Amino acid sequence: MNQSCFCLLSLVSLFLLITKMNGQNIPLPEHPRPDFERPAWKNLNGQWAFAFDADNSGIDQGWQEGKTDFPLEITVPFPWGSKLSGQEDKADIAWYQKSISVPSKWKDERTFLTIGASDWETSVWLDGQLIGIHQGGYVPFSFELTKHVRYDEIQQLVIKVDDARRTFTLYGKQGYGNARGIWQTIYLEARGKQYLEALHFTPDIDHNKVTVTAYLPEKTQSDLTLQLDISTNANPIKHQAMIQKGKQKAKFQIDIPNPRLWNLEDPFLYEVKATLDGKDEVKSYFGMRKISVTPLPGTDFPYIALNGQPIYLQMALDQSYHPEGFYTFPSDQFLQEEIMRSKSIGLNGIRTHIKVEVPRKLYWADKLGLLVMEDLPNSWGEPDEDMQAESEYTLRQMIKRDYNHPSIFSWVVFNETWGLRTNVVVDGKEERQYLPETQDWVASMYYLAKSLDQTRLVEDNSICCGAGHTETDINSWHVYLPGWEWESYLQNLTENTYEGSEFNYEDGFRQGPEPNFNSECGNVWGYEGSTGDVDWSYDYHRMINTFRKYPKVGGWLYTEHHDVINEWNGYWRFDRTEKQTGLGEIVRGMSLKDLHAPVFVSTGNEICKTVRGGPTVSVPLYLSVMTEQDYGPELTLSYELTSMNYVGETEKSNRGSIIIPYRAWMQKTLDPLSIRIPEFSGLATLQLRVLDAGDKVLSRNFMHFEITSDTPLPNVRVLSVPAKDFTDASWSQKQWNVREGRKINGAGKGFFEYTIKIPKKVKANKAKFAFFQVEVSAKELFVKDQQTFDKDQDYMKGSKVAPSSNPNSYPMTDATFFPSEIEVSVNGVRTKTTVLSDDPADHRGVLSWHHQLKNRKLEEAGSYGYLLNVPIDKRTLKAAIKAGQLKVNIRTIGEGGIAVYGKEFGRYPLDPSLVLKF
Repeated sequence: MNQSCFCLLSLVSLFLLITKMNGQNIPLPEHPRPDFERPAWKNLNGQWAFAFDADNSGIDQGWQEGKTDFPLEITVPFPWGSKLSGQEDKADIAWYQKSISVPSKWKDERTFLTIGASDWETSVWLDGQLIGIHQGGYVPFSFELTKHVRYDEIQQLVIKVDDARRTFTLYGKQGYGNARGIWQTIYLEARGKQYLEALHFTPDIDHNKVTVTAYLPEKTQSDLTLQLDISTNANPIKHQAMIQKGKQKAKFQIDIPNPRLWNLEDPFLYEVKATLDGKDEVKSYFGMRKISVTPLPGTDFPYIALNGQPIYLQMALDQSYHPEGFYTFPSDQFLQEEIMRSKSIGLNGIRTHIKVEVPRKLYWADKLGLLVMEDLPNSWGEPDEDMQAESEYTLRQMIKRDYNHPSIFSWVVFNETWGLRTNVVVDGKEERQYLPETQDWVASMYYLAKSLDQTRLVEDNSICCGAGHTETDINSWHVYLPGWEWESYLQNLTENTYEGSEFNYEDGFRQGPEPNFNSECGNVWGYEGSTGDVDWSYDYHRMINTFRKYPKVGGWLYTEHHDVINEWNGYWRFDRTEKQTGLGEIVRGMSLKDLHAPVFVSTGNEICKTVRGGPTVSVPLYLSVMTEQDYGPELTLSYELTSMNYVGETEKSNRGSIIIPYRAWMQKTLDPLSIRIPEFSGLATLQLRVLDAGDKVLSRNFMHFEITSDTPLPNVRVLSVPAKDFTDASWSQKQWNVREGRKINGAGKGFFEYTIKIPKKVKANKAKFAFFQVEVSAKELFVKDQQTFDKDQDYMKGSKVAPSSNPNSYPMTDATFFPSEIEVSVNGVRTKTTVLSDDPADHRGVLSWHHQLKNRKLEEAGSYGYLLNVPIDKRTLKAAIKAGQLKVNIRTIGEGGIAVYGKEFGRYPLDPSLVLKF
């Protein structure tokens, strides 16, 4: 699947239309847990009566009796405050009320109410009877209604949710959209008199078995029979086990002959129907797969492995937010497409960040084949007893609920030491410290997770900002850097990570045989004060090129999957529309998937280099093979140099190919490639393609060369002026220069005028033709160009700023264009009218990136324009020569602004110029 545009608004509208056509009037009608689904259930999503209770007086007023007419309506299960809920966030406490009826066919069974998640203290009444109270915000809970049910009669279900902020509760990054109240599906279900509390499957691919653990809510008073029916790709498997009297669980093994393993290419699921005592039926599933650690073949580098094969992790941080539903997505189709998006660009995993993910999203990861790291949410207070109890409870319940998902390979217990620091006074000053006793508790949480699940890896703390690991299965680390810093950083890191090393570990703890893995990266926090909305693709290219040179690091995790609130570094916008990288225009057919290819040739960290015209340059090559695929003993690396000179002419040269050695998992520095550089000033692109024996392209890559030369083009006279040397300008909003005049901007309505001096020796009648050329774009007036940026923003807790407010920002090209209609006049005569379609910034703005200073600040990086050629007729040229100058006026017709680029900025290696061809 290619990277596609998924328009959020159209998807929501389509979903509502389909549900209406199907006679459904509730959102998310599917069973919320395909991994634990009973056949007799009733979805309670949809419209509920609703009331806020700002002063917490509802109980005193008897609201729990179900006789009060609540004044509002809310759409469940969307959190209040989200657009899809229909209610603004007006209070910390709110009440829900709904009329329900339990069918009489459930009389011989037990009736339960289950809420997938509700934040934070949830109290439930049925006809005024208190059924139960639950505290927590991320995991499911159930209350039995049986003794209060009047079958086939209307009864009043009332729910109070108290979501007042408590320092010890697990809040995560809800500042990006609070999970207020009920935020996962709520439903009734019928269970047998004796019923299953949980059913866990532990696959063993080494012995072709699966271990089944069946849990009951309490010790059974008699022997119970458990029947399992397992669907396979061959004959179904039937197995019967006994849960003995006085026991609360049973554990047994089932042979799985010729197992079809779950993997990313063939994510096969074994579907199960479990029946307890002939009455309580549950549908579930499992995947036959194994998570372990194994050396990368040919090295001693430990790698995370799937089914015994190392896997080079290429993942995204997925904050899993929706702009209109926050933690809750509008449809199951949207969840499916979220997983498809990641796979479409060649990623093999996501890290669901600081959120216990909704089960149906995990189901689609299982079904479609995408690996998942699941985070435990954090608190923002101190690690006191209440916080520790809350964390331990949620960790236990998260693992209990999600145990059967084959996509999950790791539990992440803490992130960046959030919620783990204690206020202490040192020399009379208060500071926050990660105390040794807290570190020991973190280590105990690692062991708790291992005790609950020995089939997966556990990460104690995904570290950053000076903190280190305690006990962990993964030597993970976060770093955000400008693209040019990755080489030195990875060199230092790989030199200092080895078994027994103290690097990245707390005092008293040491590195063991853990895989080394980057668990957050990118450029967003790599620049002073973060980047804001900026082209991430250029630094990303440099980062990926560098990672592939250092195979000791077993993968990376980019921040992030999609934009969210005030983080604009996602592969997709918050509404999941596309951003444009421009890769396909630089190398035909190239996309992000090429940068994530299993067989990859890197040219190193430097992807644009300034060189003199004429000589031969040496291009470093590094072959990184992260697959067991057998392509034979050799591959072909084809190369081609395309160049544009300083008058906008393009040519292809230095085309050829070389044979490179190949074997599975090979990591090898290849002989450098010698490329002769064209002798004229311009910009050249070395295009690389790795081909198999059948000439199928396995990956693409490229490198730019900015060429400087004193050699003039033959039969051409170019009269240029720097972009900053305009002779007149007027703008309704603002005019300013960038990078010492390498680019000039005019916002609003206005013009730039250039005067090009023409020597008297130029003969007009000898010129075959002449034209004026310039690189120009529309120019939007961004927030950063109008006001001073407030650096004191608490992003993690929801401070909101505009995408273009950060001084480093320059919003990346996307599906929303900012056009400007312009006219060009030559010597006072209108000569050309055109539309500059956008004010873009992406990888195509290579010169804007190449000429950034290495000071951790960005000045309109990645911005570029469109090459504009304006023909000059002979009469106009003669008049200009006679006058000794040519005046060119570039003027907006509307308010779209104009940016003019010089030869060291933008996309094209040229200044505003009069070009004469003889």
